[in-house]
Amino acid sequence: MLLFLITSGLSLIFGVLRVLNFAHGSFYMLGAYLCYAFTSLLHNVVGSFWIAILLAPVFVGAAGILMELFSLRPTYEREEFYQLLLTYGAILVFDDLVKLVWGVRYKAIPKPPILAGSIDIFGRPFPKYSIFVIVFVGLVAFFLWIFLFRTKAGKIVRAAALDREITAALGMNVPFWFTFVFFLGTYLGGLGGALAGPMFSASPRMALDYIIPSFIVIVVGGMGSLTGSLVGSLIIGQVEAFGILIFPQFELAFIYVIMALVLIIRPWGLFGHPMK
Repeated sequence: MLLFLITSGLSLIFGVLRVLNFAHGSFYMLGAYLCYAFTSLLHNVVGSFWIAILLAPVFVGAAGILMELFSLRPTYEREEFYQLLLTYGAILVFDDLVKLVWGVRYKAIPKPPILAGSIDIFGRPFPKYSIFVIVFVGLVAFFLWIFLFRTKAGKIVRAAALDREITAALGMNVPFWFTFVFFLGTYLGGLGGALAGPMFSASPRMALDYIIPSFIVIVVGGMGSLTGSLVGSLIIGQVEAFGILIFPQFELAFIYVIMALVLIIRPWGLFGHPMK
């Protein structure tokens, strides 16, 4: 489910802006560090964790707006090579910025008391926090689907993804919607990082640890497909989990095998469409 949060934002940005944002993992990492910062700053406030979960993704989304306005927007009319270089360079900037502000040590984020411990399901203990993440991200996926397919704003976003020139000719402010989509995509990445912080701690390696599996999910599910992001995340997550359980020595190989099979049989992904 954490993979879905990250890849849904990444896929949304690619689907609308046609930008393969290598820096998306850095926004995920930034979400975790900002969650740590807010929980530390508000440690005496009741519900500090929930306040941090609300605020951290918004600040990450604001950073995404600044990046889209002042860095990415001038490159839209250029070759994709420039966008790849720009977003890769952003990884290095965010990595050094995090180390400068918070150092290189892992930062533990305490779980809220209500989600501490575990509950028994069919006689086996499951962490309460993990169950919360599954349910919460499921709700996020549902409301994201509602937004994209049942609201006027969502229809405009999908129209801009299909044909930005025609959408602009119909009087829509396409640059505004590009900025909004980049905000939403980075917000989802930051939300994923904020939720992952109490499970794995915040560390500078977070960006690299999740960006590669995220791209594999997008390849498997299909570029620009929300359904593909969800299904691809479930496939890769389960393959990785059972790989660790059964064949830990070959755990990484399994997800690359899945990706290779999809590329051979259906190069545009399970729910994607051939690029025109």
